[in-house]
Amino acid sequence: MNETSAARAATRWPPAAAGETDWLRELTDDDGLTGFMPPGLPDAAWVLHSMYEHELGPTDTPYLAYQRAVLNGGGPEIIPGLDPAEVFTDTPGEHPGPRWRRLPWAELTRRTEDPLVPEGHLPCPTSFPSIRPGGWPVGIKAPSEGRLDRPDWDRLVDALTEHSPQGARTRCLAYYNPLLQRAEDFDKVHVRSGTLADAKALYDHPEEDGWTPSNLWAQDRSWVLCTDHDLWATKVAGPTPLIEALLDDTHLEALRLPWST
Repeated sequence: MNETSAARAATRWPPAAAGETDWLRELTDDDGLTGFMPPGLPDAAWVLHSMYEHELGPTDTPYLAYQRAVLNGGGPEIIPGLDPAEVFTDTPGEHPGPRWRRLPWAELTRRTEDPLVPEGHLPCPTSFPSIRPGGWPVGIKAPSEGRLDRPDWDRLVDALTEHSPQGARTRCLAYYNPLLQRAEDFDKVHVRSGTLADAKALYDHPEEDGWTPSNLWAQDRSWVLCTDHDLWATKVAGPTPLIEALLDDTHLEALRLPWST
């Protein structure tokens, strides 16, 4: 955690009234347990959460089998050239290290011949049918579930800033679903208010455990994003110029899903 950024977030993102989410409840007809999933406003795109590949490439060893071997006392000899610390000691949401590169979803689908996102489905842990649950190979880090990685979050904030009339001064609100709060109080609605100028600092908020907001939206409701707790992608709903900018962004991997607009 960046302590300077954490202090900034704590100061500039104070709690907001629970009623700020009322419009999202009405818009989505949902309780927001995992996040409020918006329709297109009028357009929408999904930003796929990043996955990473080690320079050794994928191995024939499933992650769970490798984990068991390490817990039983194994070390670098399990997979020559791979230190277990490179697999298990990275910080959630951060780039995993110098020997890892971002692996585009499109590249992995070309290898596996899976669809990028199966028709009628949303990006989630079942998105690659050829990789059985628990069978992800050591050497590939699957996308983060329920959170954006920091590089993706920062890039998305930049895009929102560029396509908001007030730019960095845009007032916005952030909602965190109760599952991110360890489900200690399902009745307490957790909302913060701030500006896009300070949105990147939210990643280091000392009370949010590294989670990105379940929903972030402009106070004027011109755009809203949703990072559902159970998904591997973040939906951004807003004006078409914003959505097209995300689709064209070479630092993000985004797509429209016709069955979820």
